[in-house]
Amino acid sequence: MADADPSDAVTSPAAKARKPISRERMALLFAVMLTTAAGNTAMQSVMPSIGTALEIDDVWISLAYSWSALLWVVCAPFWADRSDRRGRKAMMALGMIGFIVSMALCGLALWFGLIGLLSGTAALMAFAAARSLYGGFGSAAPPAVQAYVASRTPRAQRTQALSLIASSFGLGTVIGPALAPLMVLPFVGLTGPFIIFALIGIITLMALRLRLPNDEPQFPARGSAYDAPYAGASHSADLDDEDEDEEEVEPHKLRWFEPRLRPWVTVGLLGGHAQAMVLGIAGFLVLDRLGLRDTPAEGTGPVGLVLMAGAIATLLAQWGLIPRLNLGPRGATLSGIAVAGFGVAMLGVADDIHSIALSFAIASLGFGLFRPGSTSGTSLAVTRAEQGQAGGVTASVAGASYIYAPALGVWLYGHSDWLGFGLIVALCAIVFVYGWFSLQRDSKLTRERA
Repeated sequence: MADADPSDAVTSPAAKARKPISRERMALLFAVMLTTAAGNTAMQSVMPSIGTALEIDDVWISLAYSWSALLWVVCAPFWADRSDRRGRKAMMALGMIGFIVSMALCGLALWFGLIGLLSGTAALMAFAAARSLYGGFGSAAPPAVQAYVASRTPRAQRTQALSLIASSFGLGTVIGPALAPLMVLPFVGLTGPFIIFALIGIITLMALRLRLPNDEPQFPARGSAYDAPYAGASHSADLDDEDEDEEEVEPHKLRWFEPRLRPWVTVGLLGGHAQAMVLGIAGFLVLDRLGLRDTPAEGTGPVGLVLMAGAIATLLAQWGLIPRLNLGPRGATLSGIAVAGFGVAMLGVADDIHSIALSFAIASLGFGLFRPGSTSGTSLAVTRAEQGQAGGVTASVAGASYIYAPALGVWLYGHSDWLGFGLIVALCAIVFVYGWFSLQRDSKLTRERA
């Protein structure tokens, strides 16, 4: 295990905000998000085929994630608060352990179902129980990573910094669907991605434990309890003033709908529900419109292709458009949800692999702008000392979108394509109108506090 970094304990918060983060540390943070994202999207790309092979209705496949999502909402703020007191590294490691154990047990449960040792219903129930480990313990990692970065980034650069972290998750969503068909192996079959990504998770955990310095708090919990260096602070005087002003505010327990957070949480919830519905429907839509219901094993390739197209578009938004256009939280949120709504409308009428992939990519491009915008808006709405709690709120809002929205979207889609896609487009429209009148202007939100 790596020793504690002495500079983290003795350096002032303002000085640490100016100190560049090492490439090795950034690579470790990147790897944590990348591994979990790739594993989860690889799972999503094979679950429609597994559900069809087990003869389980589509809506029950979507509902199998609900308990895990509910646990994520409940547990993420708890782990975020623990990260303020125990350190970010400990919570990242806990999150990785939850991911590893969950993936291994999920794969084992589904494999038992596919080979006939368990009925389809029993296998799905065992899968849902194993998946809950990810919701309960895997939720410790993302808030810790976000707080690690956000607590040491100047306000004007925070959207881009959090977009970089989000892009690691986005890159994982490219890698997962691309590798999933290659991981369907002779003995384990469709559960191969579960087992392989559990092993990759073990490697990532070992690197995290051995190479990332300990960051256990050395002082009473304020902003300095979890500060560590991050690159990009070129105006030190402004940062000194900002840190001093923000640390004069005694942090308190953040609530979802307190006035500072209410607009950002609202758009995050509504837009997150729209995104969750699209992701829930996408795999089943590919199987239906390409006529692959009778040959579910052949569906992993097309489903993976569509998810990969969406992931590449997400990376384009986060690596290209946000930094190139210098989008702030409000601009990224509103432009993103507008583009997403247009892409979803296209997806509703797409009927071949090319049009489905293009439509899903456009929708994903929009959500790729929307998500970092709403995340950074939540971060900028609070002080530097409250970044750990803000990370927990963000993770909870994201998890809340997956409690019932994917199943609702699939259920509506099963009754009528227009019901499913119509509700998603309506949610995007509501977010745009509400955000236009409620979200704080970027020029004011990103202004350094002096």
